[in-house]
Amino acid sequence: MASLQVILFDVSGIACALRRHSVKELLPLPRLWHPPGLPRPVAGFFNLSGAAVPVVRLDVLFGLQRREGATEADLYRHLILIDKVTDSGPAAFLVDRVLDVTDVGEAQLSPVRPENSLNGCVEAEIDRNGRLVHLLSLERVLFAEEKQVLDELGRNAQSRLNEWTVPA
Repeated sequence: MASLQVILFDVSGIACALRRHSVKELLPLPRLWHPPGLPRPVAGFFNLSGAAVPVVRLDVLFGLQRREGATEADLYRHLILIDKVTDSGPAAFLVDRVLDVTDVGEAQLSPVRPENSLNGCVEAEIDRNGRLVHLLSLERVLFAEEKQVLDELGRNAQSRLNEWTVPA
C-alpha cells in the first residue's frame, strides 16, 4: 500500500494539509513589508536571497475568523514556501502553525467532489484518529485571477527590491 507524505497545519482552528512534494520549505514568520494598497489576503512580502516573495494569508483567503491585531501567538506563525504558485516565482502561505510532516495511507483518504469546496481546493479528507483534515490542492487554492494579481504584485515588489541592490 502506497502512502502519501503531507504537511499538516492549522488555519484558524481548521486542520489542513498539503502534499509534501509541493512544499519547498517551512519557515518561521519573518518581518514582512506591506506596501500600501495590497489586497487583504496578501500579508506582505519578504526578501528571500534577493527575491521578493509574496505572502498569502490563508485565513483571509478562506474567509475564516481570526482576531485582528498583534498577539503573542503571531510570533509563532509559520510560512509554507511554495516554489511555483505564480509565473514570477515562489510565494508563501501564512498559517497559524505547522503541526507535522507525516505519511498518510490510502485507507485514511476520502476523495472530495470538486463542487463541494470553493474552486475545488479541497481534494480529499484525511482521517487522523477521527479528526478530518482537509488535503488542499495547491493548483486550486487560488483562482486564476488571484494568481495573476499576485504575479503582478510580486513583479512590482521585485522591482522595488532591485532598486536597493548595491552594485558590486
